[in-house]
Amino acid sequence: MKKRTSLAKDAGGDATPAQSIDAKIKALGDWRGETLARLRKLIKEADPAIVEAVKWRKPSNPMGVPVWEHDGIVCTGETYKDKVKLTFAKGAALEDPAGLFNASLDGNVRRAIDISEGETIDAAAFKALVRTAVALNTTRAKR
Repeated sequence: MKKRTSLAKDAGGDATPAQSIDAKIKALGDWRGETLARLRKLIKEADPAIVEAVKWRKPSNPMGVPVWEHDGIVCTGETYKDKVKLTFAKGAALEDPAGLFNASLDGNVRRAIDISEGETIDAAAFKALVRTAVALNTTRAKR
């Protein structure tokens, strides 16, 4: 039986979702990792019952995409060269009084927040948005 290396674990082998997200943040090693870590912390503060997952692993992205769920997907955390993108699965149905959504505004379902290097996000407004997304999922799950 072949023993998994730490690299295999970092790429999602036997790692838990939380460990895979930790590895992704560490592997980024720059402002994107710091931003993703900060947003992750805010998500968990907004909903301590949120469940972390990693989805859509493929050869070009072996670490996958961090996903936060509570009775369905709340949001995903994607990283690109020039931004960190938080996509809310049912964002089009959410009130966004602080105007955090700034991407994917044309779709009928999703909305996203793109954060570039040096940008900050209103923590209280972001946590309120996460709580609203969780409430929508929870309401729909009870139907």
